[in-house]
Amino acid sequence: MKIFGSSGVRGVANEELTPAFVARVAMAVGSVWRTDRDEPVRVALGRDTRVTGQMFADSASAGLASVGCDVDHLGVLPTPALQAYAAEEEIPAVMITASHNPPQYNGVKLVGTDGVELARDALERVEDRLLGERFAQVPWDETGDTRLVDDARERYVDALLASVDRERIAAADLTVALDPGHGAGALTSPEFFRRLGCRVVTVNAQPDGHFPGRDPEPVEKNLGDLRQLVATTDADVGIAHDGDADRAIFVDETGTHVEGDAALAAFAASELAPGDTTVSAVNVSQRLVDAVREAEADLELTPIGSTNIITSIQRLEREGQRVPVAGEGNGGVLFPDYRLARDGAYAAARFLELLADRAASDIAAEHAGYHNVRVNVHYEDDAERERLISLAEEAALEADAELTTIDGFRLDYGDAWVLVRPSGTEPVVRIYAEARDLARAEELAESMNSALQ
Repeated sequence: MKIFGSSGVRGVANEELTPAFVARVAMAVGSVWRTDRDEPVRVALGRDTRVTGQMFADSASAGLASVGCDVDHLGVLPTPALQAYAAEEEIPAVMITASHNPPQYNGVKLVGTDGVELARDALERVEDRLLGERFAQVPWDETGDTRLVDDARERYVDALLASVDRERIAAADLTVALDPGHGAGALTSPEFFRRLGCRVVTVNAQPDGHFPGRDPEPVEKNLGDLRQLVATTDADVGIAHDGDADRAIFVDETGTHVEGDAALAAFAASELAPGDTTVSAVNVSQRLVDAVREAEADLELTPIGSTNIITSIQRLEREGQRVPVAGEGNGGVLFPDYRLARDGAYAAARFLELLADRAASDIAAEHAGYHNVRVNVHYEDDAERERLISLAEEAALEADAELTTIDGFRLDYGDAWVLVRPSGTEPVVRIYAEARDLARAEELAESMNSALQ
């Protein structure tokens, strides 16, 4: 696909992503939804806290109305809250968000009537409409209506509370340090964890599209405030979200960052039974591989991106496979029995259930022993991007390692691995490396980086 990447479409606001373009995306998807039903369609519309969110929501609303779609404006809320509303109301949805990207970015994510991100075949239909500018615009007196919905966030929190073990979490008497990163989770997660019976202390909890406290991506370098908050408040755990709160990253009770891969492995160890299957992306950590092997379960790899993981889960479930947990090491975890969507608040609550038995540091230690390195190689245009991919392929073919080409080029050396692939959301080629020895991981990443340079 030319327009939609691994998680929707994103770009720098008012440069790569303009109001006119967002309106055309909305017209294209609205046209597809109208054609499928051959009747007026109601569409939910939400956004995260980004400065340009209202501007793009207005553009999307106008585009949808122009093709005869009625629009439910949900305002600022997490992406999983929008998905929950779509599933409950059985209507499709449009989310204006750039998730973890820097403040200057924004984007569009499309959701079906089941509350699940649109699959690749559906996105291709939308893209065909968009590129061909085949919009099903209606006469002036058939344009869509709009209405404000002011209780979507409350309904989402209520549904979360009904889906986790509230008594177990409350009995653990936990102090939670929460960093919503000025994103949409600031409007839902503090209340959710308090209603779970936790003492909650916060940092960066004011909704602010400038993201003054930290960048939206909840990676270790951005979580200094949270680590300090955990240490100074004697918290049992720290929880950080990205901009649209579909991810959760943790800090243990000592103020130490918990690798997202370790948390995913802990969930897998808790949920998987013999014969089950889990799904992850091609940058999967050996931590998850170890947990899957220990559970006598199976692991299926996909290209990076939640859309690809969800598509594989749906296929496996149609084939009769049980997939109790899936996701990536970036904090985006899915529990398909709950909902086929990444949900940072739900994943965090499931982590709190684990804390009823042992400390966060003990959970992390059970899945430790590996070091990860990530390097971003920036490019200026498509020609430079293709040149970088070509250089990566040359280096991969020359390496003495097992090569996987599901998404980019992954080289497995037995004791370590390295992956190089272009990002689906930013103008960078990413290099990932993992090994039990940090120097070995750094060596592999730098070797690939040198090949690209």
